[in-house]
Amino acid sequence: MNRCDGKVALITGAARGLGAEAAKRLSVAGASVLLTDILDDQGRETADAIAANGGQAHYIHHDVTSEDDWAAAVEEAVARFGGLDVLVNNAGIYYNRPIAEISLDDWRQMMSINVDGVFLGCKAALPAIRERAGKWRGGGSIVNLSSVAGLIGAAGGTAYHASKGAVRLLTKSLALEGADGEAKVRANSIHPAVIDTNMGRDLVGQFSSNMGVSDNEATELVTMLHPLGRLGLPEDVANAVVFLASEDSAFMTGAEVVVDGGLTAR
Repeated sequence: MNRCDGKVALITGAARGLGAEAAKRLSVAGASVLLTDILDDQGRETADAIAANGGQAHYIHHDVTSEDDWAAAVEEAVARFGGLDVLVNNAGIYYNRPIAEISLDDWRQMMSINVDGVFLGCKAALPAIRERAGKWRGGGSIVNLSSVAGLIGAAGGTAYHASKGAVRLLTKSLALEGADGEAKVRANSIHPAVIDTNMGRDLVGQFSSNMGVSDNEATELVTMLHPLGRLGLPEDVANAVVFLASEDSAFMTGAEVVVDGGLTAR
């Protein structure tokens, strides 16, 4: 028996990177997966690849800042796959910029996607997840992608760190709310360091520009922040997503799962 047999998962930001890898690994673990994103061509390609590998997968366009889009996404998961058991709030954006150079519009965009998107997703999905929570020993599961930026600060990262810190504490409060009543819904956050994805490469590029060094030098400097001596891979984080979605984590809620190569251990 696979770890997520019979479960239905909705994954945002699933067209590429961490979200795509999480969708693939949840499918291999037995879950039916609804992928959502605004990158429609890549999203459809990812869903088609999962289906070609024998999985149950479908893609829809989804702006995580839209309450109507969230209602439609949850409705699609229920109509297509029979319910919803797992929500993975993965969609997010990043920039590194001194606070004096961040406009109010920039700040609001970061909060809208990284925080409002998570809030709206939890609000929309929680009733549907509760409906089937009794099927599972560990109840339903909400997995929110935060970051090591939600645990520690860094110069130039005020907006991003604030957004990921908000996701961390939103998750803890939701965990207590989800534990109330008979239909339990667990909520946990994942805190990756720098992962070798498009966003991770953007981060390295911004470091290169800000520090006046080459991309290769910036990559070496960022890699050195991780005691294990490498950047993370999408599967490193996706494996944590599968764990939190499965019954293997049935007694975990409100937890911070840190996937950072030792970055925060210093």
